[in-house]
Amino acid sequence: MTFPEYLSANPMMFAVICGVLGLLIGSFLNVMIFRLPVMMEREWREQCEMLLAEDDEDVNELSGNDRFNLAKPDSRCPKCKKPIAFWENIPVISYALLRGKCRHCQTRISFRYPLVELITALLSVAVALHFGFSMQVLFALILTWALIALTFIDYDTQLLPDDITLPLIWLGLLISLGNVFVDSTTSIIGAVAGYLSLWLVYQTFKLLTGKEGMGFGDFKLLALLGAWLGWQMLPVVILLSSFAGAIIGISLVVFKKHNKDKPIPFGPYLAIAGWIALLYGNAIVDAYIKLTF
Repeated sequence: MTFPEYLSANPMMFAVICGVLGLLIGSFLNVMIFRLPVMMEREWREQCEMLLAEDDEDVNELSGNDRFNLAKPDSRCPKCKKPIAFWENIPVISYALLRGKCRHCQTRISFRYPLVELITALLSVAVALHFGFSMQVLFALILTWALIALTFIDYDTQLLPDDITLPLIWLGLLISLGNVFVDSTTSIIGAVAGYLSLWLVYQTFKLLTGKEGMGFGDFKLLALLGAWLGWQMLPVVILLSSFAGAIIGISLVVFKKHNKDKPIPFGPYLAIAGWIALLYGNAIVDAYIKLTF
């Protein structure tokens, strides 16, 4: 029996492997969640400074900025600047061994880091158990990990980076050629309908109130979900995201005294709804039909 055949015949072992992989990916997602918005801000600032530069010397000076991307610089404690050793980066375990503090200066490490790793692992296990050892599980894991990153980035910064959403839109359209989740026609219509539906809501709200109710990143995120799940699933995603937004938004205001005048990003709710629809969308639609007809 080959290893793929073994995994196919043992779904629990496959789920455990996906869970461990999820922990490792979650560690990388923590880096992406923190660094990608900073990279975007640095890029915008550099572009603005280059436009304002009056001579080539200014441009050359700007090009010498310190390298900052998902790989460099190496991870360091934000307070004491001491490098973080490899054994201090073991997902969840290192946080527990260090008792949530920097080894050098004892500065408290945010619980966000092991939380993201655990969420990624648990959702990866859920995807593995749902789809089994198949081509679908590979792409479902990619989408799951991307949605986790987008959720936390948007929550922190109210940004949905094109570096994540645009490649995922194209990937969703591409895999539709093989009917991985939906066929090409359904995928293309889903991407267009997803973008235009929120764009029309945005334009209508702006016309009536003179304010911007959401960002363009939300349009792209729903287009992404439409490309992956098809246009038929868009009503489910919108309804689930609205429900999640209402529950979580009210909870934030009531229990955390969130400023009602401060906008709450819609991207996390779309991401949550999209992931639920990925696994259970068809079951939700079937249950609704049975209840209403």
